[in-house]
Amino acid sequence: MRRALVFLPLAIFLGLGFFLWRGLSIDPTELPSARLNDPFPAFELPSLTEPNKTLTPDDLKGEVALVNVWATWCPTCKEEHAFLNRLQREGITIYGINYKDEPVKAREWLKRYLDPYRSVVLDEEGLLGLDLGVYGAPETYVIDAQGVIRYRHVGAVDSQVWEQLKTVMEQVEAGSNG
Repeated sequence: MRRALVFLPLAIFLGLGFFLWRGLSIDPTELPSARLNDPFPAFELPSLTEPNKTLTPDDLKGEVALVNVWATWCPTCKEEHAFLNRLQREGITIYGINYKDEPVKAREWLKRYLDPYRSVVLDEEGLLGLDLGVYGAPETYVIDAQGVIRYRHVGAVDSQVWEQLKTVMEQVEAGSNG
């Protein structure tokens, strides 16, 4: 019995080493989405840019598009914003969800840094983000023409990430035409 106890620290060390190695090999931007292949969650929230207008999931339908969760308090959102403007100029449809933010600051942000979004949902309380399973900003989703979530990316969109998103969008578009 005492001999077995001698090997106990080694077994614990090896077990912890395995879990550490496994944890380091996981890509933190590939978080599972409970909403994958489900319709966009139901919501009725105001537009950030047109406060008297109410937006719903129907406003996101019609074509394959990106949905970008952002906030003015998010430094990474500022990093990706110029790239989103570039995508918008290239004709990519992007909807925004302004997440847990102050509307006045968010509108000033879009004036200062330009507005890449077709429309922006104001999610001041973060309830839509909660329904989406948002961990934080930024997060970007690919939705199909019917408003079904087909892909989720956690973190900033840059040229490398865009290649992934573009491929998914092309596959979704091809699937809806086939």
